[in-house]
Amino acid sequence: MGWAETRDRPAFVSVSPTTFPPNLSVASHFRSQSAAMVGGGKPFGDSVFAGHAAAGAAAISASAVSVHPLDTVKSLLQLSATGPKQKMGLRQAVDRLMSVSGPAGLYSGLGWSIFGKLPGVGARFGIYELLTAFYKDGREDNHVYYSEAMLAGITAGAVEAFLCTPFELLKLRSQVGSAIPLKAKNSANVIQDSFPLLSKLLPGYVPDIRVWNGSVSLLSNLSPKHPDMMGALKQHPWMLTGSGKPPLPSDVQVPARVIALEGWGALWRGLRPGIARDCVFSGMFFSSWQFIHTAMLTWKSVNMNPEPRNLDEAGPVHPLASSLAAGFSGVVAAAASHTFDTAKSRSQCTVIPKYIAMERRFHKWRAPGIWIERMTGISPTDRNVLFRGIGLRMAHSGIASFVLVGSYYFAIDQLL
Repeated sequence: MGWAETRDRPAFVSVSPTTFPPNLSVASHFRSQSAAMVGGGKPFGDSVFAGHAAAGAAAISASAVSVHPLDTVKSLLQLSATGPKQKMGLRQAVDRLMSVSGPAGLYSGLGWSIFGKLPGVGARFGIYELLTAFYKDGREDNHVYYSEAMLAGITAGAVEAFLCTPFELLKLRSQVGSAIPLKAKNSANVIQDSFPLLSKLLPGYVPDIRVWNGSVSLLSNLSPKHPDMMGALKQHPWMLTGSGKPPLPSDVQVPARVIALEGWGALWRGLRPGIARDCVFSGMFFSSWQFIHTAMLTWKSVNMNPEPRNLDEAGPVHPLASSLAAGFSGVVAAAASHTFDTAKSRSQCTVIPKYIAMERRFHKWRAPGIWIERMTGISPTDRNVLFRGIGLRMAHSGIASFVLVGSYYFAIDQLL
């Protein structure tokens, strides 16, 4: 089945990029639905919804697999910077990853990435289609203005951020774990024999025995009324926090351990910068894609004889051209939203036990920074590293968008 037969399929069932130019009307899709179900020899010839769902899932999976190595290296670059003079270069990050995990480390967290993108990207494009159908309803030319495309993208991005954040946290911590040597990750197991309650209340916590012994020597000069004061202190985790360091993100990457140590709310840590990132990304992506698509249709209509009365009569653009337009839009959107992506990555790799979060709420702790940083979840200490890995993320988003749209067109042609 050719491109001419797939252009009129209904838009409201797509779970991925639109299978048609974004300026076609939804009413025309309903009128031509019977013509879209003529693929008798296709796997989903009689089921439009199942065909679009399968094509969307396949396209999202192909997109995630194709760019996951770039995402892994980009995440390591974002998290390795602790200051303007303490930054790990691209080659250093790749060498460290290869020395610890080998080539397989490039695909750490791939499963979590796919599980998160399936509902997230599906919601992004599904909500965008519903909102733009509302905008176009009643218009003679079925045109979507660029501002409307941006507003629809912003709304869709907020929903996508809420759905993807738990999966991105688990994916990111898995990626960090692929670059940490095993002996560094297992050091907590050697200490926990001395502190049996740590495995339940502070999993992954690594106390500093030298500092702890110093504290014990100071308390030994007192005349304790408790027969085993040191043993009693070990039963209170908050007494240990001043003599150690928080667990590594790689020690708390399994969902059960995240919930046990940090609580259910930790799964949505980084939601504020995530919403800011996805709203900016989706708004820029859809408005740029709409602009480029309109420009291509306008150029096509100029060279037609007779010249069409509106862009609807110009017909669809070539799938390759639409995929390239999506790729370029992804690059632009990634550049505009990268600072929020860095803030979210660094926030999700901060392990905050439940009792510390409770103390912050009890003391009405207020996040530092100016109001825009507090609203978007950016830490003031990260101001100098917010643009780390921007080139990799632009390449990641451009390739991912190109593969997403191209594979979706290909899958639709094969399935319906």
